[in-house]
Amino acid sequence: MELYRSHILVCGGTGCVSSDSLKIEERFKELIEKNDLKDEAKVVKTGCFGLCEAGPIVIVYPEGAFYSQLKVEDVDTIVSEHLVKGRIVTDLLYKESYQEGEMQSINDVGFYKKQERVALGNCGVINPEVIEEYIAYDGYEALGRVLSDMKPEEVIQLLKDSGLRGRGGGGFPAGLKWDFTAKAEGDQKYVACNADEGDPGAFMDRSVLEGDPHVVIEAMAIAGYAVGADKGYVYVRAEYPIAVNRLQIAIDQAKEMGLLGENIFGTDFSFDMEIRLGAGAFVCGEETALIKSIEGKRGMPVPRPPFPAVKGIFDKPTLLNNVETYANIPQIILRGPEWFASIGTEKSKGTKVFALGGKINNTGLLEIPMGTTLREAIYDVGGGIPGGKEFKAVQTGGPSGGCIPAAHIDTPIDYDNLIELGSMMGSGGMIVMDEDNCMVDIARFFLDFTVEESCGKCTPCRDGTKRMLEMLDKIAEGKGTPADLDKLKTLAKTIKNASLCGLGQTAPNPVLSTLDYFMDEYEAHVHDKRCPAGVCKALLNYMVIEDKCKKCGICAAKCPVDCISGTKGKTVYHIDTEKCIKCNACLEACPFDAIKKG
Repeated sequence: MELYRSHILVCGGTGCVSSDSLKIEERFKELIEKNDLKDEAKVVKTGCFGLCEAGPIVIVYPEGAFYSQLKVEDVDTIVSEHLVKGRIVTDLLYKESYQEGEMQSINDVGFYKKQERVALGNCGVINPEVIEEYIAYDGYEALGRVLSDMKPEEVIQLLKDSGLRGRGGGGFPAGLKWDFTAKAEGDQKYVACNADEGDPGAFMDRSVLEGDPHVVIEAMAIAGYAVGADKGYVYVRAEYPIAVNRLQIAIDQAKEMGLLGENIFGTDFSFDMEIRLGAGAFVCGEETALIKSIEGKRGMPVPRPPFPAVKGIFDKPTLLNNVETYANIPQIILRGPEWFASIGTEKSKGTKVFALGGKINNTGLLEIPMGTTLREAIYDVGGGIPGGKEFKAVQTGGPSGGCIPAAHIDTPIDYDNLIELGSMMGSGGMIVMDEDNCMVDIARFFLDFTVEESCGKCTPCRDGTKRMLEMLDKIAEGKGTPADLDKLKTLAKTIKNASLCGLGQTAPNPVLSTLDYFMDEYEAHVHDKRCPAGVCKALLNYMVIEDKCKKCGICAAKCPVDCISGTKGKTVYHIDTEKCIKCNACLEACPFDAIKKG
């Protein structure tokens, strides 16, 4: 067994890879070889550490030195100083991990303090491409225990006792779904994994597949045993090349070790699985559309019932859960349903992974217990709003969710509370907005996305969302009328009630929630022909504040259409609003805050 003095963990998640973390990894290996440290220091490529804002991230153990925002050239310094001389390079440490001359544990950093990592437990800890590392962290022990000591119905009961609800958006009790599939009649059954997250800003499932692919394989094998299936499919979008590659490596390794295939652990149970690539259609996140796509057909939803548990892939009973749901299963089996049920709230057990983005200091991936408040997630974990701006709203659930205003920031996060506020948990997107966001524009952004992603099968979604978007465009351009606001709300409710699948049924949520909580902004657009946040271009006017103007002419020099006039050093400058193209160049150029828009 090889023992090393130092382990250098390099983030291999998509965010850090895009910032050259793989080059950083290679440079570490080169310099370790050059300095004859190959028997003392080991470089480990891991999954995402979560704190994407600080990437690329490297953590050196046993000291736990948390290096952030590294460049390839920084590796030379870390190797020469830290690995060779034993001196931690404090200038390269993440700012919060080095306080008052002392290095802090990663768990003492604000971003991680309130997290409880279950689904993300191995991400940033193990090399996802080495099955032995997963096994060293109790990997496949849950599968072995299930196959050797438990009957299928006992596995399902354990899952029911845990209170785990599906993490894909709907929040349906996982144990019930497994039970329905187990009891369905069929000569062939399937287990499927929905890894087709398409919400703008969401990357929870991708990060699990990139950082801990074996946990999904193990959980799907357990599910196959519980419901009587011997075949599994992972439906993942082709835009996730790193996730797809690592998942395939993991599947191949599991087969080679006999953890997939015939007679697993010497039992009568056999289970195999394969990857199906999606083309990036958002509607394929809906379970019936996803099933059609797995079958090689066009991904379009079909009416339910029958549900997939009765008639799914190739018309056979099918169990379908998403990546995060499966990622909880092995730990529930190993640590017991009581442990999992002790986390969270009465009706929402366990933890939830969120992709935190937007106007927030600590963008990244976090896993927090259900019941954590929005305030804790945004300020304690997320680090608050940049530039001291005021928090305005948070969008949860992606295009299917709603905008929750600042008045409800102390709401505990769980399935029922978010629905009551006009939003939803969704797969876990959490987009933060500040005082500079226009809520009409936000509603328009999300609706534009769903219009593009509608499969076109049903009229309410296909045509209704287009009509809603036209109304929002009209309002944002200053052409809206009071009647448009009434029509918008009526049409939104009709689409919500009449659409075929979840995409259409939830598409109006961003519009309805902003109408409920931010009607004053809609009315300003309609009655005053004004955008309070200064976002909607058609309603903007740029002007010079006379008592602040220094007569320097910088604004005029930067204007691309020569709409600013004045004499340098003599007169206050003036903007011709008829010629102005509202490009923002003058506002950005003025060092004296003498330009305002409104």
